[in-house]
Amino acid sequence: MSTQIKSYVLSIAGFDPSAGAGVMSDVKTFEGNGVYGLGVVSALTWQNDVSFEKVEWLPVHKITEQIDVLLKRFEIKYIKIGLVESMDVLQQLISFLKDNIAYPVIVFDPILKASAGFVFHDAGGDAFKVMMQDVYCITPNIPEAEQLFGTDDLQTKLEDMSETVNVYLKGGHSEESSVMDILYTADHTYAFSNDRLEKGAKHGSGCVLSAALTAQLALGNELPVAAENANAYTYRFLASNDTLLGYHQSFVL
Repeated sequence: MSTQIKSYVLSIAGFDPSAGAGVMSDVKTFEGNGVYGLGVVSALTWQNDVSFEKVEWLPVHKITEQIDVLLKRFEIKYIKIGLVESMDVLQQLISFLKDNIAYPVIVFDPILKASAGFVFHDAGGDAFKVMMQDVYCITPNIPEAEQLFGTDDLQTKLEDMSETVNVYLKGGHSEESSVMDILYTADHTYAFSNDRLEKGAKHGSGCVLSAALTAQLALGNELPVAAENANAYTYRFLASNDTLLGYHQSFVL
């Protein structure tokens, strides 16, 4: 029996009854990457792997109260934030984390639209860039990045944004035969390429990547290594079966 104490990693995300996305998916991903997953619910959703019917948002104070009771018991430094109601709610959550955790490492997955087509909220602009000064890394997919930063010369905009916050661009929405994820940091750009899987589409795959990245950082890996490992974990998840709900497996390097 192992006596090693795992790092505690927190997900703040929506509750997906199918467990393919949101807080349950994040906790499974954390565990698969060798850390202990804690979860705080930001919204209740009515969805499965192919449809999204509605969402009920939790007030900010109910989200922070959930976080507070965990902080009374566990030492938490690494946090993934997923589905939130608005940029105002995100700002309040970031401020709460900064006030209650010394130097929190926050990974934000800017979920602007469900894979089933449900649009949550708009984001972007100068206010978003200012807010990101307190975030360690953001993990948009290509449509989210285009909505946040515009479609013209996206690469240059992401390079500019990386002066404020690290950006992991998830490339699954491209139409190429291979899938290229790109990590933009202030001093370097890294690319991670995989063959496109014929039946690799998975509900919640973006959540998995972001959660795996957070877990890998909590294990003590530098960002480029954490990103490479998260990419590999997510690829295994995508290849795990032919359905829209992937399987999580323990990831040992």
